[in-house]
Amino acid sequence: MSQSFSKNDVSSHNKPDNLWIIVDEDVYDLTKFQDEHPGGKKILQRVAGKDASKQFWKYHNESILKKYQKQLQVGSLDSKPQPAAPVTPPPSPPAQEAVEPSAEPGVVAPMAGPNAREEAVAFDQFGDLIPYADPGWYQSQHSAYFNETHVALREEVRQWIEDEIMPNVTEWDEAKKVPDTIYKQMGERGYLPGLLGMKYPTHLVKSRVKSVPPEKWDFFHEMLLTDELSRAGSGGLVWNLLGGFGIGCPPLAHYGTEEVINRVLPGILSGDKRICLAITEPDAGSDVANITCEAKLTEDGKHFIVNGEKKWITNGIWCEYFTTAVRTGGEGMNGISLLLIERSFGGVSTRKMDCQGVWSSGTTYITFEDVNVPVENLIGKKNQGFRVIMTNFNHERIGIIIQCVRFARVCYEESVKYAHKRRTFGKRLVDHPVIRLKLAHMARQIEATYNWLENMVFQCQCMDETEAMLKLGGAIAGLKAQATTTFEFCAREASQIFGGLSYSRGGQGAKVERLYRDVRAYAIPGGSEEIMLDLSIRQALRVHKVLGMKL
Repeated sequence: MSQSFSKNDVSSHNKPDNLWIIVDEDVYDLTKFQDEHPGGKKILQRVAGKDASKQFWKYHNESILKKYQKQLQVGSLDSKPQPAAPVTPPPSPPAQEAVEPSAEPGVVAPMAGPNAREEAVAFDQFGDLIPYADPGWYQSQHSAYFNETHVALREEVRQWIEDEIMPNVTEWDEAKKVPDTIYKQMGERGYLPGLLGMKYPTHLVKSRVKSVPPEKWDFFHEMLLTDELSRAGSGGLVWNLLGGFGIGCPPLAHYGTEEVINRVLPGILSGDKRICLAITEPDAGSDVANITCEAKLTEDGKHFIVNGEKKWITNGIWCEYFTTAVRTGGEGMNGISLLLIERSFGGVSTRKMDCQGVWSSGTTYITFEDVNVPVENLIGKKNQGFRVIMTNFNHERIGIIIQCVRFARVCYEESVKYAHKRRTFGKRLVDHPVIRLKLAHMARQIEATYNWLENMVFQCQCMDETEAMLKLGGAIAGLKAQATTTFEFCAREASQIFGGLSYSRGGQGAKVERLYRDVRAYAIPGGSEEIMLDLSIRQALRVHKVLGMKL
């Protein structure tokens, strides 16, 4: 149980061999921690026995406090206000029997007029309420897309992220690996099955999302889950947990054979096995139609023999399964197929690549040498894999967009917090008009992009995959470019606001420094900005010509 101390009690612990400090009225014993402190012992010894709140917040952020709190806190000051006792809710009224409406002869029932509408109710405020640091519906604005199940999921995911992930993100990023137990929790919590861009597959998994019944799961739950994971401010973390799975598993779930789905997917969705998407090659990136990885059918027609290389494959180093684009026919898009290649087949070698950003994502170079793949592992039809790839691109790009918008918010939020405590030329940063102008430009781009994103997610939810591919492919490509340029702008402006703190790894500027490194990992994969912008216009004109565009 936490103990209670007076300031005089704490002041007696002021020696190097007996060193306590106060931070926000909580008491910490740092005697054994001195050797671990990155800033050295002396800085701690100068505040021994004292209230070090001001000094702590000058150099650290909340994640550091959360990381060490359980280990180092020994109690609180006796002057610290006690948390309010939970309010006992009033007893629930007795259940009333539902009344079925019925028509009665000679009785005129009131009807809603043409201007009647259902009263909209805003949800309770959530988060720190920094303007634009969270979506508007977190901050008491009305929403046409979210309901109580989304509110419940938001609270569940945020609690998990803040307790188990945020305090450790910097350490994991430096180690270039997220613990396997975290990925396993994604399966145990029922999150992985909800990230496929389809109805929740209850027939394939035992796990369930605690806060959302599977029959109510929709695309906005998937959007919210990805968004909240991205609050940790690490592309490497998000790609570790969602990257390979989010783009490699949907093609199998949608187009794989029943036998392969039933054999493979339960292990993947539970978090026991991992899968990735292997399309990009050393000489074929955005130009997917020109891949050269070859799959030749054996004379007996029972196997494909696969030879070739894949490059920049997210999570590949850890995966048992590879959703792989191969050439089974002639040149161009009509000669491409998708195969599920299993590491256990042999002939699969992987090596980790060192990249500028997303360090903990496991970016991989893959070599296939005479890999024997049963024809049953064909995903979709032979020589029709390009269509599956194009359909999958919408889901992949929406995921990238969600992450970019939240990363832009993180850069903005960190900047607002820092601007309120950093002082230059005798006043806070936020009191300088030029800093407020930077924040305003960040906010306007974030909100514009997010509202476009909500509309695209709603359209995807209302359309089947084929209709969405045809009608939304161009718009989603344009939105991807909008999101990545917004992310890059906010990362740069946040770096300018933080100054030198965003140039060094760790500390108060850790998130901004890390996200600045991650920018290119979002601007290039999934279709580079230039190609996305061109595609957005070409496809829109083509589709609207069919719809009857008049010029």
